[in-house]
Amino acid sequence: MLLVGAVTAWSQPAGGPPDPTGEWVTAKGYAHIRIVDCGGKLWGTVASEARPGGIDNKNPDRNLQGRPILGMPILLGMVQTKANRWDGQIYNSQDGNTYSASISLKNPDTLKVEGCFLSFLCGGEDWTRVAPLAVAQMPPNARSATSKQKNPNPPNSNRQNVTGGDIATESDSDVCLGLASLPGFTH
Repeated sequence: MLLVGAVTAWSQPAGGPPDPTGEWVTAKGYAHIRIVDCGGKLWGTVASEARPGGIDNKNPDRNLQGRPILGMPILLGMVQTKANRWDGQIYNSQDGNTYSASISLKNPDTLKVEGCFLSFLCGGEDWTRVAPLAVAQMPPNARSATSKQKNPNPPNSNRQNVTGGDIATESDSDVCLGLASLPGFTH
C-alpha cells in the first residue's frame, strides 16, 4: 500500500492541478500516445505501436491516406473546459472518422478518454500512464515502426517520429512544431 502512495505522489505534485501530459498506453495496449501541450491545447500523437508499420488507410483525406500511424496525431486540440476536463476531437484510424472527445484524469495514472458521434452515441476507455523511466529504457525496436512505402508525408524510420527526431528524446516543443508542419494538421 505504501508503494501505491509513493507512485501517485511521484506522478503528480501534491495539490497540483491535474496534468494529462506525458505518455499513455491505450486500454488494449495497441499503442502508446504521447500527450503534449502546444500553446494551451493538448495534442496526442502515436509514440509507439504494438504492431510496427501501421498505415492510415481509411482517412477520408486522400492526401493523408498511406501515412504512417507512428507519429500521427489522434488527440486533436484538446482545450481545458473544467478543472479536470479537456474537450476537443479524437481521430480513429480504424474507421477514418474524427469524433468530439474529452479527456479527464480518474487519478494521476489513469486517463479517461471519451468520444461521441452525433453528441449522444458515446464510448470511452481508460489509458494508463507510462512511467517516464520505462519509456526512456525501451529498446529502439520497441518504440517505432518501419515503413518501406514511399510516402509524401514525413519519413518514418526506426525510432523516428513524423519530424524525423528520435521519439524517446524529442522535446514537447519539437512535437508541437512537427504537428504544425503536417499536411492536414487537423487530423
